[in-house]
Amino acid sequence: MRLLLVEDDARLADLVVRSLREEGYAVDHAIDGDSAIVQAAVNPYDAIVLDVQLPKRSGIEVCAEIRRRRNRVPILMLTARDAVKDRVAGLDAGADDYLTKPFDLSELHARVRALLRRMPELAPQVITVGDLTVDLAAQRAERGGRVLALTTKEYVLLEYLARNAGRVIGRAELVEHVWDENHDPFTNALEVYVNRLRKKLDDGGAPLIHTRRGAGYVLAADEGEGASP
Repeated sequence: MRLLLVEDDARLADLVVRSLREEGYAVDHAIDGDSAIVQAAVNPYDAIVLDVQLPKRSGIEVCAEIRRRRNRVPILMLTARDAVKDRVAGLDAGADDYLTKPFDLSELHARVRALLRRMPELAPQVITVGDLTVDLAAQRAERGGRVLALTTKEYVLLEYLARNAGRVIGRAELVEHVWDENHDPFTNALEVYVNRLRKKLDDGGAPLIHTRRGAGYVLAADEGEGASP
């Protein structure tokens, strides 16, 4: 899952970005309201963590502009503890939830997970594909009762494929949701991770990740499932 953090406090932003990446998210960072609007327009984020007090445009203005553009990405607002008016204004502008500063990182992580669960297409907490189960809450995958020893990036890649099981996903879409803006699109990192994941998934079992030449990859128990876009 790819997130955008909009926060002008460099120390706090660094802490939050590192903690979210440790949770397996790909995270981009914007330092002001104008940059946030541009990044939200050009990148397919799964959620945005948005501070209210920002240079150039406030978080409330950013939220309102994102909604004006019919972008329904989940938005979590960060507000000062005593700024009730900001929390109300943020929700009225289209924010889905808010978190008051200072906050505990574990609560931030929980709020982000809750926002992602609210998206209809991401509702199931345990996804089953053949004999593979992916537990989104525990961030754990098993196949045939065998727990898969996955790295963080391998799990994130598998989770995105599982959330879209049966649908062919193009290379560009996978890169956009699994890697952040620092990823070099000209590397073969995606192919390397797909191959690593295949080896761990298919150890003693039938292939689950299938390649559709010229289209992308599909996670399916039956190789015939999934149609090219």
